[in-house]
Amino acid sequence: MVKKIALASDHAGFEEKEKLKKTLDEIGVEYDDLGTGSLDSVDYPDYAQKVGESVANGEAEQGILVCGSGIGVAIAANKIHGVRAAQAWNEETARLARRHNNANVLTIGARVIPEAEIPKIVKAWFETDFEGGRHEKRVEKITALENL
Repeated sequence: MVKKIALASDHAGFEEKEKLKKTLDEIGVEYDDLGTGSLDSVDYPDYAQKVGESVANGEAEQGILVCGSGIGVAIAANKIHGVRAAQAWNEETARLARRHNNANVLTIGARVIPEAEIPKIVKAWFETDFEGGRHEKRVEKITALENL
């Protein structure tokens, strides 16, 4: 099980991020909340950068980002060397992102995923490990793209 993650959201994901803390506590995942701290409008790339850098520099093993769609934070986080952010919209996509892609940042769309599904997605993410094997070569190719 992951020991510590970085957690953040923009204003659109703030309320869901706060609810996710209960899920993380229930499954025993320690988190560092990197913001935002309110519903006041903020720029999602700033929070994606905070989580991405925390994961990339080893302060956190993984990260979770929540915004309205999950798309913007995924795009921004994936600009950071060492980050493989994946947007999951159900349990299966969360499992596949971990199992096949060794994704290290989960992104969630608070406005597009039913609220009751989000804890299930997060639990599936943390219950799943990277499979390795044939997927290892593919992840290495993804990593090589960072150096182009």
